[in-house]
Amino acid sequence: MALVKTLSWGAAAFVLMLAVYFGVVSLVSGWDFTLEQFADFWYFIIALALGFGTQVGLYVHLRQLVGQQKIPGKMVAATGTTSTAAMVSCCAHYLVNVLPVLGITGFVTVVAQYQVQLFWVGLAFNLVAILYIAPKVIKAVKEHKQCLINA
Repeated sequence: MALVKTLSWGAAAFVLMLAVYFGVVSLVSGWDFTLEQFADFWYFIIALALGFGTQVGLYVHLRQLVGQQKIPGKMVAATGTTSTAAMVSCCAHYLVNVLPVLGITGFVTVVAQYQVQLFWVGLAFNLVAILYIAPKVIKAVKEHKQCLINA
């Protein structure tokens, strides 16, 4: 039952990340552009969403194993934000048409120019977070098994 919960949370995080991507890009640039960008960068977008879903699944599994002890959920939140920002950068250059009066045209231009690099940064954050939490999950699983043996 614990595995089902873990997988469910991970899958939900994956779907939520994709929903945020499609929602934000569609609102800013329209559905046709969103589909075009997804077709061009699907491998980055899917990888970012999978990474985030993996982190959430590992986090939920770890929480189940150790109960209510403090576990740094900030790491999952931070990498989720980075992944979302990297995916949304797909359409950032279209914000230039909407936001020039706010004085952020230069920022949006830079984000659009370094779109692929931002994807890689998002993937790197995902990897770091997974490598951070995975050993903690492995350790908790071993300790949990030891408790079951000693019980």
